[in-house]
Amino acid sequence: MDQPRLRVHNAARGPVLPNCHTPPQRIFKIIVIGDSCVGKTCMSYRFCGGRFLETTEATIGVDFRERTLDIDGERIKIQLWDTAGQERFQKGMVEHYYRNVHAVVFVYDVTKFSTFENLPRWFEECSQHRVSQTVPRVLVGNKCDLKEEAEVPLAAAQRLADSYSLPLFVTSAKDPCETEHIESIFMTLAYRLKSHKPLRLQQLPLENRVVVVSEDDDVQSVCLC
Repeated sequence: MDQPRLRVHNAARGPVLPNCHTPPQRIFKIIVIGDSCVGKTCMSYRFCGGRFLETTEATIGVDFRERTLDIDGERIKIQLWDTAGQERFQKGMVEHYYRNVHAVVFVYDVTKFSTFENLPRWFEECSQHRVSQTVPRVLVGNKCDLKEEAEVPLAAAQRLADSYSLPLFVTSAKDPCETEHIESIFMTLAYRLKSHKPLRLQQLPLENRVVVVSEDDDVQSVCLC
């Protein structure tokens, strides 16, 4: 049996920053949770590497990728951790995985209803490992490019998200047209973590695809049309 392991991937993206050898002041850990093969690794690679990972191996243990951002003049580092969805790999690394978490992204595959049905189990696992209710969380339905194969109605996903007070995003790590959407999901969390201000998220109907990020009196609109 494969043993749990931790793999680290670094990514340098975004604008060139002055004095790049200076370490970021703060590091934020975001965990990406969901069943196997929902696209957790591809989502993190899209954000950190800027492209879709055409060939992937099943995650064994824990993977994490990093990206350094310059937000309002402050350099911060975002670490995206994703884990194997198989139960046998969770047990060896699970305590380390949930330790010192700053934000959580729950992911399901819109073409596999079972991955949607299993979401409450992932919500419960967060609670069992004492992830604070104050930690920001979002729900993401991945693989929306496979419209003909969709099994999870948007209305059902919205009801579940509402019942847990989670912002809902439906996107595709593979579709190049969705790159800005993936970017906005993680940047929304990055701004929240950087500022520690109350944040309100709104996602308009899928055809409009606009995310409004409101931090107190500052409002940012990201168009993902």
